[in-house]
Amino acid sequence: MSNWKIRQAVSALNQGKVIAYPTEAVYGLGCDPWHEHAVYSLLDLKDRPWQKGLILVAANVRQLDEFIAPLDTGMAQQVFASWPGPTTWILPARKGVPSYLRGEHDTIAVRVTAHPQTVELCRQFGGAIVSTSANITGMRPAKSSREVQWQLPEIETVLSGSCGGADKPTQIKDGQTGDILR
Repeated sequence: MSNWKIRQAVSALNQGKVIAYPTEAVYGLGCDPWHEHAVYSLLDLKDRPWQKGLILVAANVRQLDEFIAPLDTGMAQQVFASWPGPTTWILPARKGVPSYLRGEHDTIAVRVTAHPQTVELCRQFGGAIVSTSANITGMRPAKSSREVQWQLPEIETVLSGSCGGADKPTQIKDGQTGDILR
């Protein structure tokens, strides 16, 4: 994994740009979650309604502190036992998390990734990033940098690398009920 490529992607994130990068199963589209214009650009590229909300991916739990409300002990144990790994949790959002991230919900979808390149990306960026599949809504998610460039030629920064080998997008679980949503 090239440190230069990671630095280039971090620079793009810091400039409010949308990037593509490999995750556990597919390529993701990401941006700085606090950069509202970048998030709306990402949603426009995907043709995804903001009301659905987005996933945030992080290198560690501390990078999610500013997004998730404090969890009760039972919920925290269940969530933290699954990380790092390919499980996304829908958890109560901390007060002040923008609706452009949450959608029409009072919760937010978050994951601590085990994908080494994505971990390093979040570490060097210094926080969580938006993570949604790299595809136009309704099309198959990209599994390679070439597929990203074919489907989303507007993306200037594509962090090439291998996806983690999962055969389908990460599982999404409801933190309140434990139900599997995807």
